[in-house]
Amino acid sequence: MKRILFCVLCGLWCGIPAFARSCDALASLALAHGKITVAVLEPAGSLAGLTEKPLENLPAFCRVAATLLPSSDSNIRIEAWMPAQGWNGKFEGTGNGGYAGAIGYEGLAASLRRGYAVATTDMGTAMGSERNPDVLIGHPERWQDWGSRSTHEMTLAAREIVRAYYGREPEYAYFVGCSTGGQQALLEAQRFPDDYDGIVAGAPANNRTRLHMTFVWYLMAAEATPGSALSPEKVSLVANTVLAACSAEKAVAADKFLSAPQQCQWAPEALLCKAGDKPDCLTAEQVTTVSKLYRGPVNPVTHAPIYPGLARGSESEWDSLMRQESRPNYDALFKWTFGPDWNWRTFDFNRDVAAVDAKLAAMLNATDANLQTFKAHGHKLIAYHGWADRTVPSLESINYYQNVENAQKIEAARHHRSKAEETQAFYRLFMIPGMAHCGGGPGLNGIDPLSSLEAWVEKGIAPDMMIAKRSENGVTEFARPVCPYPEAARYNRTGDAKDASSFTCSLPAPKGK
Repeated sequence: MKRILFCVLCGLWCGIPAFARSCDALASLALAHGKITVAVLEPAGSLAGLTEKPLENLPAFCRVAATLLPSSDSNIRIEAWMPAQGWNGKFEGTGNGGYAGAIGYEGLAASLRRGYAVATTDMGTAMGSERNPDVLIGHPERWQDWGSRSTHEMTLAAREIVRAYYGREPEYAYFVGCSTGGQQALLEAQRFPDDYDGIVAGAPANNRTRLHMTFVWYLMAAEATPGSALSPEKVSLVANTVLAACSAEKAVAADKFLSAPQQCQWAPEALLCKAGDKPDCLTAEQVTTVSKLYRGPVNPVTHAPIYPGLARGSESEWDSLMRQESRPNYDALFKWTFGPDWNWRTFDFNRDVAAVDAKLAAMLNATDANLQTFKAHGHKLIAYHGWADRTVPSLESINYYQNVENAQKIEAARHHRSKAEETQAFYRLFMIPGMAHCGGGPGLNGIDPLSSLEAWVEKGIAPDMMIAKRSENGVTEFARPVCPYPEAARYNRTGDAKDASSFTCSLPAPKGK
């Protein structure tokens, strides 16, 4: 009893600060690498001023903002939101997108509504009103923050804030992110395996340097000749032709998306115009463009692949790839390597790949297949990726999964089970038919991997399937199971095709059967 009283009075021994459970008192909390800038108790209801539209249906919560300075040139902003009542006893870190540079308030609000104490970061890349990442040129410490440091520092600081507010550690900690958030997720699993009990990595941009090279490849393919780019009508032609040619790779005949794109072998030469350019065919230049998008970047001298190409069935998402003004703002990453005057048209896929990787890969890329420490601690990883993703080609997630599986060879032999069984004991990948980048697309566009992760971590129930939905304007059109790779959902040929119970997870049938 004396020790407990001493802890409350002076904030020592037990690690429980004297201001536990007082939100405004968190303003004086000392952080290892930063300073609290906001500590305020927000009432239940709506919250205006942080986003374009007010955030609605929020419980009362303690809002804490801080700036972290792990290096002399760092400026990492974070926010932690903690329910004033009804905390579920868990902590969640949430990911970002693109070059980040802003706090994702919608993600904070969504997790808060689920009862989580939740935190996120701008990754230390605030870029002003123009959101121009060129301002980061010449700031390698901020590149390091964006690469991995900001997420780890946010996690440490936020958990200190949560501990101070509630007077105890969370029972479980989870990280959920998609795109750049997926990159953050895998970096946490690889480099900071003690940070989270469970991690969700959606459409991870984990092979970051090579992904940005792929953006250059797209533009070079579309601008190789004056006739190389595809019009929106030609993009639709390719999309519709693929669906018709690969109808066997649909789970249901009426689907407007493929369930097993890897089984589709359609070649763009099938649409080659006999003469001239017509609406129902592709010119030779356009055939070359489509072939390059499917193939992905390769070294022009050795022909070695640099990054995977786009999957069949992703064509409906290609339109913006044909237009330079619609491209992602990727330039800064290359300007960090080659200087502010770098121009994408000068990129050499023979010489420049190694130069970019030498300078940035160690900072940015989350490609390490050794997850042994993460696994040994009993932690779990769920990854998901939309087959129709044209921003981060879905095949890269399969490549990483297979690399992890191969890295489990010794452990598998020791436990007398297959590499697949050894890997799926802690890591499962779900490929989502028809989903574009983190959502949207012609097929399934909604999924809740966090609930499956909670069941796996807390109850030991491994996700043999998850239920995904196709929704439009808030109305669910149909639901379907998604399965751990390499399995896919197969229609049982009986029952309502809009009902997930009419499908079974199984391995794809060999081609031709």
